[in-house]
Amino acid sequence: MRVILSHAAKDSELARRIAAALTAAGLTVWDPVAEILPGDNWAAKAAQALQESEAMVVLLTPDGLESDWVRRDMEYALGEIRFKQRLIPVLVGAADELAEQDVPWILKHLNTVRLVEDDPASAQRVAEAILKAA
Repeated sequence: MRVILSHAAKDSELARRIAAALTAAGLTVWDPVAEILPGDNWAAKAAQALQESEAMVVLLTPDGLESDWVRRDMEYALGEIRFKQRLIPVLVGAADELAEQDVPWILKHLNTVRLVEDDPASAQRVAEAILKAA
């Protein structure tokens, strides 16, 4: 299954770790660093990745919640039937760092995963959530 990982630019290192866990679970993760070459139309490549993906993981960090790109990715996924039950919001950090009330209301009915950065099993739970929805 092809997965797109939506995140704020400041969360790139965390996104790489999540992508590694998803790949280890047998999922194909779109990697903009590898897929977008100098001179490529970034927006066109990102749009193509969205169209070809079958699932989306959204990293909800304070930076992610403020990112226009992350918001647009979520809006796209919410409007696409193929992402039904395959849009996985990932709350990053302890509950006191990113509370449930910080999450957009429309995502609250989805299967969310709480990721604690110092817990290596958290990334595996993200992969499990996608595989369960497949």
